[in-house]
Amino acid sequence: MTDAGEGRGPEAAQTPFDASERRAWAGRAAAYAAGFGRLCAYTVPRLLDAAGVTGGTRVLDVGTGTGTAAAAACARGARVTAVDAEPDMVRSAAAAAPGAAVQVAALPRLPFLDGAFDAAVGNFVLNHVGRPGAALAELRRVTRPGGRIALTIWSAPPAPGQALLGRAVRAAGVPRPPDIPALAPEDDFPRTEDGLAELLRTAGRLTGVRCATVSWEHRTTPEEWWRGPAAGVATIGRVVTSQGPATAERIRRHFVDLATEFTAPDGQLVLPHAALLASGRVGA
Repeated sequence: MTDAGEGRGPEAAQTPFDASERRAWAGRAAAYAAGFGRLCAYTVPRLLDAAGVTGGTRVLDVGTGTGTAAAAACARGARVTAVDAEPDMVRSAAAAAPGAAVQVAALPRLPFLDGAFDAAVGNFVLNHVGRPGAALAELRRVTRPGGRIALTIWSAPPAPGQALLGRAVRAAGVPRPPDIPALAPEDDFPRTEDGLAELLRTAGRLTGVRCATVSWEHRTTPEEWWRGPAAGVATIGRVVTSQGPATAERIRRHFVDLATEFTAPDGQLVLPHAALLASGRVGA
């Protein structure tokens, strides 16, 4: 077995999309955890189930963020290693999952031996890598034959609740800043059940691939839901903050107006979301 990560750190494989993602998330662990982190936590139990994570499983949580999946896997008695590209996230994950080994690392170059893990999971990590196919190939490399890989991504087109902030940006007439690159066409794939399943079969060369849509209603408040973008969290946050406070306030006003569609009698927002959950097994 070899350490395929030796001598070729994350920067060696970084695309313009990856570099943009690093800037988007730098120093924003607390802002993410206070809003979008609660949203993303919903899929974690199903993700771990799909990967077969139980007591004693050697599991890699890649793109761990603030450590929600790592902590949940530790609670199941798994032997957890967790990585993230952002040092601020790693510090938060280490505090949230003290039983896990947490370190800085990024797809598609991981510093682990071939077949080091029984399972690998990534909760929405494929939304944030510039080369999803290469990322799948790397996860396959570090997972032993017979082990399972499970991943979630946001589906496209987005569910109504997920689209709310983008609608506010468009209503305000704010364009996507030119310094936020899109994924290269040759690296992209359909964000559908069939599209994600095919990526696992081809780039990941996984067998027994399954993919299903997970739908839920995320309950939050208008203040909480706006706080993340206002702090520059994720791509939507970079768009909101890209043209100064006056533009951000214009977007916020449109957000408040549009949010009434999703406001419950108690004043909370009830936001329909949908994600894709796919899994497969590494062949011999």
